[in-house]
Amino acid sequence: MFGKLFGDRGYISQLLFEQLWEQGVQLVTKVRKNMKNKLLPLFDKLLLRKRSIIETVNDQLKNISQIEHSRHRSPFNFFVNLIAGLVAYTFREKKPSLNIRLSQAFPAVV
Repeated sequence: MFGKLFGDRGYISQLLFEQLWEQGVQLVTKVRKNMKNKLLPLFDKLLLRKRSIIETVNDQLKNISQIEHSRHRSPFNFFVNLIAGLVAYTFREKKPSLNIRLSQAFPAVV
């Protein structure tokens, strides 16, 4: 497993950070008031600002598309329900958008 995990200040702990780092996951959070400032890449800063939109999408998938159904009788039924929820979400007319352009995140690339 690898990638970045965006969380809020409540998830900050050295033990959790080290456990995730060993698994290849980078924990990205804002800094608490009593902590030293740390440098974040620009793209990570942009995504931290958009975290509420990401949580809105997760909430819509969970509640409206009903992918959080816990009584599946087989793994196949779980995946069918998950894919059906994702397909139903793609047909929604109004979806939240991050509105991030590559030129914003990586000015030297474009």
